[in-house]
Amino acid sequence: MPELPEVETTRQGIAPFCEQATVEEVIVRNPSLRWPVPTDLAEQLQRQRINAVERRAKYLLLRIGDGTVIVHLGMSGSLRVITDDSPPQTHDHVELRLDSGVRLRYNDPRRFGCWLWSTEPESHPLLASLGPEPLPPEFTGPYLRRQAQGRKTPVKSLLMDNHVVVGVGNIYANEALYKAGIHPQRPAGRISLDRYHRLAAAVRETLSAAILAGGTTLRDFVNSDGKPGYFAQSLLVYGRGGEPCHHCQRPLKEIRMNQRTTVYCPRCQR
Repeated sequence: MPELPEVETTRQGIAPFCEQATVEEVIVRNPSLRWPVPTDLAEQLQRQRINAVERRAKYLLLRIGDGTVIVHLGMSGSLRVITDDSPPQTHDHVELRLDSGVRLRYNDPRRFGCWLWSTEPESHPLLASLGPEPLPPEFTGPYLRRQAQGRKTPVKSLLMDNHVVVGVGNIYANEALYKAGIHPQRPAGRISLDRYHRLAAAVRETLSAAILAGGTTLRDFVNSDGKPGYFAQSLLVYGRGGEPCHHCQRPLKEIRMNQRTTVYCPRCQR
Protein backbone atom coordinates (compact mmCIF):
# COMPACT_ATOMS: atom_id res chain seq x y z
CA MET A 1 0.00 0.00 0.00
CA PRO A 2 1.37 3.47 -0.83
CA GLU A 3 2.59 5.15 2.36
CA LEU A 4 3.02 8.85 3.11
CA PRO A 5 6.39 9.19 1.28
CA GLU A 6 4.96 7.52 -1.83
CA VAL A 7 1.91 9.79 -1.76
CA GLU A 8 4.06 12.89 -1.21
CA THR A 9 6.33 11.81 -4.06
CA THR A 10 3.23 11.45 -6.26
CA ARG A 11 2.09 14.94 -5.24
CA GLN A 12 5.48 16.40 -6.11
CA GLY A 13 5.50 14.50 -9.42
CA ILE A 14 2.12 15.64 -10.72
CA ALA A 15 1.86 19.15 -9.23
CA PRO A 16 4.01 20.95 -11.86
CA PHE A 17 1.77 19.58 -14.64
CA CYS A 18 -1.58 20.23 -12.93
CA GLU A 19 -1.39 23.41 -10.88
CA GLN A 20 -2.98 26.43 -12.58
CA ALA A 21 -4.26 24.23 -15.41
CA THR A 22 -7.96 24.20 -16.31
CA VAL A 23 -9.96 20.98 -16.51
CA GLU A 24 -11.43 20.64 -19.99
CA GLU A 25 -12.87 17.15 -19.72
CA VAL A 26 -13.52 14.56 -17.01
CA ILE A 27 -13.72 10.91 -18.07
CA VAL A 28 -14.97 8.35 -15.55
CA ARG A 29 -14.59 4.92 -17.11
CA ASN A 30 -15.45 2.97 -13.97
CA PRO A 31 -17.08 4.75 -11.02
CA SER A 32 -17.02 1.64 -8.80
CA LEU A 33 -14.11 2.46 -6.52
CA ARG A 34 -14.11 1.96 -2.75
CA TRP A 35 -16.76 4.66 -2.67
CA PRO A 36 -18.58 5.40 -5.95
CA VAL A 37 -17.19 8.33 -7.92
CA PRO A 38 -19.81 11.11 -7.62
CA THR A 39 -22.11 11.23 -10.62
CA ASP A 40 -21.71 15.01 -10.80
CA LEU A 41 -17.90 15.01 -10.65
CA ALA A 42 -17.57 16.12 -14.27
CA GLU A 43 -20.10 18.89 -13.73
CA GLN A 44 -18.20 20.14 -10.67
CA LEU A 45 -14.79 20.13 -12.38
CA GLN A 46 -15.56 21.19 -15.93
CA ARG A 47 -13.80 24.46 -16.85
CA GLN A 48 -12.44 24.81 -13.31
CA ARG A 49 -8.81 25.63 -12.52
CA ILE A 50 -6.65 23.38 -10.34
CA ASN A 51 -5.31 25.94 -7.89
CA ALA A 52 -3.10 23.58 -5.90
CA VAL A 53 -2.19 19.93 -5.38
CA GLU A 54 -1.82 19.24 -1.67
CA ARG A 55 -1.55 16.22 0.63
CA ARG A 56 -3.23 15.41 3.94
CA ALA A 57 -2.03 12.13 5.44
CA LYS A 58 -2.26 9.64 2.55
CA TYR A 59 -4.90 11.67 0.69
CA LEU A 60 -4.16 13.89 -2.30
CA LEU A 61 -6.21 17.09 -2.42
CA LEU A 62 -6.85 18.76 -5.76
CA ARG A 63 -7.99 22.28 -4.85
CA ILE A 64 -10.37 23.23 -7.64
CA GLY A 65 -12.60 26.31 -7.67
CA ASP A 66 -14.67 26.36 -4.50
CA GLY A 67 -14.17 22.69 -3.70
CA THR A 68 -11.63 19.91 -3.43
CA VAL A 69 -11.22 16.51 -5.05
CA ILE A 70 -10.12 14.00 -2.39
CA VAL A 71 -8.03 11.25 -3.97
CA HIS A 72 -6.77 8.13 -2.23
CA LEU A 73 -4.54 5.65 -4.04
CA GLY A 74 -5.88 2.69 -2.09
CA MET A 75 -3.71 -0.42 -2.16
CA SER A 76 -2.74 -0.40 -5.82
CA GLY A 77 -3.61 2.99 -7.28
CA SER A 78 -1.36 5.42 -9.10
CA LEU A 79 -1.57 8.76 -10.89
CA ARG A 80 0.42 9.54 -14.00
CA VAL A 81 0.71 12.42 -16.42
CA ILE A 82 0.11 11.54 -20.09
CA THR A 83 1.48 13.87 -22.78
CA ASP A 84 1.06 11.66 -25.86
CA ASP A 85 -1.77 9.66 -27.45
CA SER A 86 -1.29 6.57 -25.31
CA PRO A 87 -4.61 4.68 -25.11
CA PRO A 88 -6.11 4.08 -21.67
CA GLN A 89 -5.15 0.86 -19.93
CA THR A 90 -7.59 -1.66 -18.49
CA HIS A 91 -7.60 -0.19 -15.00
CA ASP A 92 -7.49 3.52 -15.94
CA HIS A 93 -10.72 4.46 -14.19
CA VAL A 94 -10.62 8.28 -14.00
CA GLU A 95 -8.97 10.80 -16.30
CA LEU A 96 -8.74 14.59 -16.33
CA ARG A 97 -7.90 16.31 -19.62
CA LEU A 98 -6.27 19.68 -18.96
CA ASP A 99 -5.93 22.76 -21.14
CA SER A 100 -2.16 22.45 -20.84
CA GLY A 101 -2.36 19.51 -23.22
CA VAL A 102 -1.69 16.83 -20.63
CA ARG A 103 -4.00 14.25 -19.09
CA LEU A 104 -3.99 13.05 -15.50
CA ARG A 105 -4.87 9.35 -15.36
CA TYR A 106 -5.82 7.35 -12.29
CA ASN A 107 -5.07 3.62 -12.47
CA ASP A 108 -6.29 1.26 -9.75
CA PRO A 109 -6.43 -2.51 -10.42
CA ARG A 110 -7.97 -3.36 -7.04
CA ARG A 111 -10.28 -0.31 -6.96
CA PHE A 112 -9.71 0.36 -3.24
CA GLY A 113 -8.97 4.03 -3.84
CA CYS A 114 -11.35 6.95 -4.15
CA TRP A 115 -12.20 10.15 -6.02
CA LEU A 116 -14.59 12.26 -3.95
CA TRP A 117 -15.78 15.86 -4.15
CA SER A 118 -16.14 18.09 -1.10
CA THR A 119 -16.76 21.79 -0.56
CA GLU A 120 -15.55 21.47 3.06
CA PRO A 121 -12.74 18.88 2.90
CA GLU A 122 -11.29 19.62 6.34
CA SER A 123 -14.60 18.52 7.92
CA HIS A 124 -15.07 15.54 5.59
CA PRO A 125 -15.44 12.25 7.54
CA LEU A 126 -12.26 10.87 5.95
CA LEU A 127 -10.16 13.83 7.13
CA ALA A 128 -11.87 15.41 10.14
CA SER A 129 -10.53 13.08 12.85
CA LEU A 130 -6.97 12.72 11.55
CA GLY A 131 -4.08 13.54 13.85
CA PRO A 132 -1.26 15.96 13.04
CA GLU A 133 1.23 15.49 10.23
CA PRO A 134 4.54 13.93 11.36
CA LEU A 135 6.85 16.49 9.71
CA PRO A 136 5.70 19.94 10.96
CA PRO A 137 6.98 21.41 14.27
CA GLU A 138 3.83 20.52 16.25
CA PHE A 139 4.74 16.82 16.12
CA THR A 140 7.07 16.62 19.11
CA GLY A 141 8.15 14.40 21.96
CA PRO A 142 5.88 16.19 24.49
CA TYR A 143 2.92 15.75 22.13
CA LEU A 144 3.58 12.00 21.85
CA ARG A 145 4.03 11.71 25.62
CA ARG A 146 0.67 13.40 26.22
CA GLN A 147 -1.03 11.05 23.76
CA ALA A 148 0.58 8.05 25.45
CA GLN A 149 -0.35 9.03 28.99
CA GLY A 150 -1.96 6.08 30.78
CA ARG A 151 -2.03 3.87 27.69
CA LYS A 152 -1.03 0.22 27.87
CA THR A 153 -1.12 -0.22 24.10
CA PRO A 154 2.25 -1.02 22.49
CA VAL A 155 4.14 2.05 21.34
CA LYS A 156 4.21 0.78 17.76
CA SER A 157 0.40 0.68 17.74
CA LEU A 158 0.31 4.23 19.13
CA LEU A 159 2.65 5.39 16.37
CA MET A 160 0.45 3.84 13.68
CA ASP A 161 -2.79 5.30 15.06
CA ASN A 162 -3.97 7.93 12.55
CA HIS A 163 -5.80 9.75 15.34
CA VAL A 164 -2.44 10.31 17.05
CA VAL A 165 -0.27 11.03 14.01
CA VAL A 166 -0.88 10.39 10.33
CA GLY A 167 1.24 8.61 7.78
CA VAL A 168 3.53 6.49 9.95
CA GLY A 169 2.93 3.19 8.21
CA ASN A 170 4.30 -0.18 9.18
CA ILE A 171 7.66 0.10 7.41
CA TYR A 172 8.40 3.54 8.86
CA ALA A 173 7.23 2.64 12.38
CA ASN A 174 9.71 -0.25 12.39
CA GLU A 175 12.52 1.98 11.18
CA ALA A 176 11.80 4.89 13.54
CA LEU A 177 11.54 2.70 16.64
CA TYR A 178 14.85 1.09 15.78
CA LYS A 179 16.54 4.46 15.36
CA ALA A 180 15.08 5.62 18.69
CA GLY A 181 16.13 2.41 20.47
CA ILE A 182 12.58 1.62 21.64
CA HIS A 183 11.10 -1.88 21.73
CA PRO A 184 7.93 -1.95 19.58
CA GLN A 185 5.98 -3.88 22.24
CA ARG A 186 6.80 -1.55 25.13
CA PRO A 187 3.60 -0.03 26.63
CA ALA A 188 3.24 3.50 25.31
CA GLY A 189 2.48 4.92 28.75
CA ARG A 190 5.75 3.60 30.18
CA ILE A 191 8.13 5.52 27.95
CA SER A 192 9.93 8.62 29.20
CA LEU A 193 9.66 12.08 27.68
CA ASP A 194 13.32 11.95 26.68
CA ARG A 195 12.74 8.77 24.68
CA TYR A 196 9.68 10.30 23.02
CA HIS A 197 11.86 13.24 21.99
CA ARG A 198 14.12 10.73 20.25
CA LEU A 199 11.18 8.90 18.70
CA ALA A 200 9.59 12.07 17.25
CA ALA A 201 12.96 13.03 15.76
CA ALA A 202 13.42 9.51 14.36
CA VAL A 203 9.99 9.61 12.70
CA ARG A 204 10.77 12.95 11.04
CA GLU A 205 14.22 11.76 9.96
CA THR A 206 12.90 8.47 8.54
CA LEU A 207 10.04 10.00 6.58
CA SER A 208 12.08 12.96 5.34
CA ALA A 209 14.79 10.62 4.05
CA ALA A 210 12.17 8.43 2.36
CA ILE A 211 10.57 11.43 0.64
CA LEU A 212 13.97 12.69 -0.48
CA ALA A 213 14.92 9.26 -1.80
CA GLY A 214 11.59 9.01 -3.59
CA GLY A 215 12.20 12.35 -5.22
CA THR A 216 15.68 11.45 -6.40
CA THR A 217 14.95 7.93 -7.67
CA LEU A 218 11.48 8.62 -9.01
CA ARG A 219 10.77 7.18 -12.42
CA ASP A 220 9.39 9.77 -14.80
CA PHE A 221 5.71 10.51 -14.10
CA VAL A 222 5.24 11.46 -17.73
CA ASN A 223 4.11 8.55 -19.92
CA SER A 224 5.21 6.03 -17.28
CA ASP A 225 3.36 3.70 -14.96
CA GLY A 226 3.10 6.62 -12.56
CA LYS A 227 4.39 4.70 -9.55
CA PRO A 228 7.23 5.97 -7.37
CA GLY A 229 8.59 2.42 -7.25
CA TYR A 230 8.93 2.44 -3.47
CA PHE A 231 12.26 4.20 -3.90
CA ALA A 232 15.38 2.16 -3.42
CA GLN A 233 16.59 2.78 0.09
CA SER A 234 18.55 0.78 2.64
CA LEU A 235 16.10 -0.24 5.34
CA LEU A 236 17.70 -0.83 8.73
CA VAL A 237 15.31 -3.48 10.07
CA TYR A 238 12.18 -3.95 7.96
CA GLY A 239 12.50 -7.03 5.75
CA ARG A 240 15.71 -8.05 7.54
CA GLY A 241 14.41 -10.49 10.16
CA GLY A 242 17.17 -12.92 11.16
CA GLU A 243 19.91 -10.76 9.67
CA PRO A 244 22.51 -9.05 11.88
CA CYS A 245 21.73 -5.74 13.55
CA HIS A 246 23.83 -2.93 12.08
CA HIS A 247 24.83 -1.82 15.61
CA CYS A 248 25.40 -4.96 17.69
CA GLN A 249 25.46 -7.68 15.02
CA ARG A 250 22.90 -9.76 16.91
CA PRO A 251 20.17 -11.34 14.74
CA LEU A 252 17.11 -9.13 14.30
CA LYS A 253 13.88 -10.69 15.56
CA GLU A 254 10.73 -10.81 13.42
CA ILE A 255 7.28 -11.16 14.99
CA ARG A 256 3.66 -10.36 14.12
CA MET A 257 1.87 -7.47 15.81
CA ASN A 258 -1.73 -6.75 14.84
CA GLN A 259 -1.21 -8.91 11.76
CA ARG A 260 1.74 -6.74 10.68
CA THR A 261 5.38 -7.76 10.32
CA THR A 262 7.49 -6.25 13.08
CA VAL A 263 11.28 -6.44 13.10
CA TYR A 264 13.49 -5.20 15.94
CA CYS A 265 16.77 -5.77 17.73
CA PRO A 266 16.24 -7.47 21.13
CA ARG A 267 19.49 -5.95 22.38
CA CYS A 268 19.41 -2.38 21.04
CA GLN A 269 15.69 -1.72 21.53
CA ARG A 270 14.35 -1.59 25.10
